[in-house]
Amino acid sequence: MAFNGTWKVDRSENYDKFMEKMGVNLGKRKLAAHDNLKLTITQEGNKFTVKESSTFRNIEVVFELGVTFNYNLADGTELSGTWSLEGNKLVGKFKRTDNGNELNTVREIIGDELVQTYVYEGVEAKRIFKKD
Repeated sequence: MAFNGTWKVDRSENYDKFMEKMGVNLGKRKLAAHDNLKLTITQEGNKFTVKESSTFRNIEVVFELGVTFNYNLADGTELSGTWSLEGNKLVGKFKRTDNGNELNTVREIIGDELVQTYVYEGVEAKRIFKKD
């Protein structure tokens, strides 16, 4: 699958505004802007393993397409939701457990980049990754 591999964040678009809307404080937003996030993605059928490595944490997330699971963001925000494959896009539909608000995420390969788009309460942000 096209998502397989190690991806290092190259740049972000509107990420600070997105984090602000999510309720992340200024100090954490400043740190997150330089988190050096690296994703290592492995797909085996409908099962994905995503290893996240950053300045803040190193975690491994395992999920199956269409199966609800829980996930904590780096700032501690708890989410519950699913990933699905829609064409060539990984589409994540999550809800915050603290307020029920939706956080939607799309991962797609555009050219030689992995583009991860987030939408929360009308604010859209992108993080663009290059293969490492």
